[in-house]
Amino acid sequence: MHVVVIGCGRVGSDLATQLSEEGHSVVVIDKNRDAFRRLGEGFRGTMVVGSGFDRDILYQAEVGTADALAAVTSGDNTNILCARIARNKYQIQNIVARIYDPKRASIYQKLGIPTVATSTWTTQQVKRWILPIDEQRVWDSDTGSLHLYECILPDHLAGRPIKDFNIENSVRVVGLIRNDVGRLDTELLYAQEDDILQFMVTTTGIAQLTDLLARETP
Repeated sequence: MHVVVIGCGRVGSDLATQLSEEGHSVVVIDKNRDAFRRLGEGFRGTMVVGSGFDRDILYQAEVGTADALAAVTSGDNTNILCARIARNKYQIQNIVARIYDPKRASIYQKLGIPTVATSTWTTQQVKRWILPIDEQRVWDSDTGSLHLYECILPDHLAGRPIKDFNIENSVRVVGLIRNDVGRLDTELLYAQEDDILQFMVTTTGIAQLTDLLARETP
């Protein structure tokens, strides 16, 4: 995948480093050249100095061929603007924007921009938002007939009974991580924003899980 990371702070640098180590093509954009020091000498991606919503800078980052974009600067407005440009102008489907003011979250969700608040922000959550479902598979059985997926809950599924996510004999919720606490008693729970769900899926159920998690079109 080709991933553009806007902002090279603690989260941005950690995200870019992990993605690069996993073999993805990564471009990091930041206004401050010194911020790139956080990446370390082993970073194999590209560093571009400038604004994440500047057309020339985005051209240098090859955003037109990007599969995913994460806007993780220190400013809400900048992150949302970058995410909207990525979605509306470049039709990037896998995007996420970091926000510091959770009161704005509902507004951004109506714009079709997935957001994660600072209070719950981790590099792993960002990766779950922007990487395709195949990248969220964490285990396969020896026979290749069962698979374990760990996925952050899409906003449009929040509020629904978790048991509704079980699909016939193909998809089953087997675990939940909420507020950093793992739980197995999911049958009577309702899904909440920022939940991380673990699904046991048959090979034929992968497409059904993909459809379940598909984000609604704004």
